[in-house]
Amino acid sequence: MKSEFLLAITQLSAEKNLPKETVITAVESALVSAYRKEDSFAPNQNIAVKINRNTGRVEVWAEKTVVEKVDDSRSQMTLAEAKKFKSDAKLEELLMVEATPQNAGRIAAQTAKQVILQRLHEAEHSAIFEEYAGKSGDIVSAIIQRIEARQVMLDLGRAQAVLPPQEQIPTERYRIGQRLKVYMVEVAKTAKGPKVIVSRSHPELLKRLFELEIPEVTNGTVEIKSVAREAGFRSKVAVTTKQPGIDPVGCCVGLRGIRIQNIVSELNGEKIDVVAWNADPANFIANALSPAQIVAVELHRNEGVATVIVPDKQQSLAIGKEGQNARLAAKLTNWKIDIKPASIWEAEREAAKPAEEEEAAAEAALDEKAETEAVAVAAGKAEIAAVEVEEGETPAEEVVEEVETAQPVKFEAPATPQKREVRFAEEILGGPAREDAKAKKKKKGTPTKEREGEGPRLRKGRRQEIEIEDEETY
Repeated sequence: MKSEFLLAITQLSAEKNLPKETVITAVESALVSAYRKEDSFAPNQNIAVKINRNTGRVEVWAEKTVVEKVDDSRSQMTLAEAKKFKSDAKLEELLMVEATPQNAGRIAAQTAKQVILQRLHEAEHSAIFEEYAGKSGDIVSAIIQRIEARQVMLDLGRAQAVLPPQEQIPTERYRIGQRLKVYMVEVAKTAKGPKVIVSRSHPELLKRLFELEIPEVTNGTVEIKSVAREAGFRSKVAVTTKQPGIDPVGCCVGLRGIRIQNIVSELNGEKIDVVAWNADPANFIANALSPAQIVAVELHRNEGVATVIVPDKQQSLAIGKEGQNARLAAKLTNWKIDIKPASIWEAEREAAKPAEEEEAAAEAALDEKAETEAVAVAAGKAEIAAVEVEEGETPAEEVVEEVETAQPVKFEAPATPQKREVRFAEEILGGPAREDAKAKKKKKGTPTKEREGEGPRLRKGRRQEIEIEDEETY
C-alpha cells in the first residue's frame, strides 16, 4: 500500500513533468487541508503532514499545550504524556506530537484530491514560468493550435503562446498545424497560469534568424549594428566586422545568396537588404540608401538632418515605393533624410553664391572700418599726449580720458567775415602823408590802349580825374 503511494507520486511527477520533491510537497500541503476537516483536531490547530520518502508512510503532527488538567485532548496533554516526547518538558509549553488519525473520512479524502490537483497545477505553472521567463528575447519554434477571431494560439510544448494581431505579419496567412519560428516578447504570470506573448513582426526576429543561419554572426566575427524592418515588405540590416579581410555583406548573403534565401523563405518572401555599416554618418547614409547611387551627403548635425543629393534619374529609386527605401534608411541610421536631385541642388548653390559674396564683402567692409576707427583713435591719443600742458591747465592724461569719454561735438562753419576798414597812422595824425595817400588813391592804373597823337582814352561810362603836376627839373 505504501509502495503503491510512492509509485503513484512518481507517475504523477512524470506526467506533469515536475520534480518528485515538488509533487510530494504539494501532496503534503493538500493533506493538511484535508485533515483540518477531521474531528480529531481542534479548529485553528497547527497541523503538519510529513511523507516518508523511503517508505511512503504519512505522518500527521499536531501542536499541543502542556497543562496540569486536560480539558480538550485534541489540543492539550498532561506533563507526564509530554515527557514521553520530551524529557525536559514544562507546563504551558507547546509541543509537536504525532497524532495520525486511523482512517480519513470520505469528505477529507475528496478535499485532499481537489487540493492535490490544485497544488499540482500551481506547481506546474510556476515551473513553466521559470522555464520560459529565462527565454524572453529568444526565438522558439511553435505549432499553430487554433485560430481565433483576431489572435493565433500556438503550442510551445509545455506552454501555450499567444500571437496578438499587432505582432502578426500583414501579408501572412496562418493555418492549423503550421510550424513557425516566433520571437518571445514577454512572459507574464496570471491567475490562469503563465501567459507567453510571441511576435512575427519584431525586428529582433530578423536578427535572431541571422544568428541561426549565419555562423559568422553566431561566433561574433560579423556584428549586426542595426535593423530596420517593415514586416512582410522590406527590411534593412547593417553589418560590420572587426576582423580584417572579411566581407561582412558577403558572409550574410552567402554563395549565390543561399544564406539570405533561407531567411527570406522563413519570412514568406520579405525582401532583405544587407548594407555595410560605417562609422562616418555620411558614408553610412549613402550605403543605407542602396541600390540608389549617391552624389553627395550634407550633414546638419545640430538639426540631425542629412541632405542627400542623387542623380535626377535615380530620385524615385532612392525614395522607393511610397517612400519605403528612404523611411527604412532613416530608421537604420537614426538620421532624418532629405533627398534632392542634383539639378535642383546645383541651382540652389548658384543662387546662393551672390548672397555669400555680398555677405563676405559686407564683413570685409566692416572689418576695414573698424581698423580705420581704431587707427584714428590711436593717432588722436598720441597727438593729445604730445601736447605740452601749460600751468593751471588740465594734465595730458586727464585730457586723454576726456577725449575718450566725451560726446562728439558738432562744428558749424563760421559766418562770412565782414570787410574791415584800414586806416593809416597818417590819416589819424594828419600831415603830408595823408595827402600823398589821397594822390595815390586817385591814380588808378593806366589806359588800356593809346592811339598815336591822342591823349589817354577814358573808359566809357566812367569818370576819372587826372591831376597834372608841374614837372620838376632835376
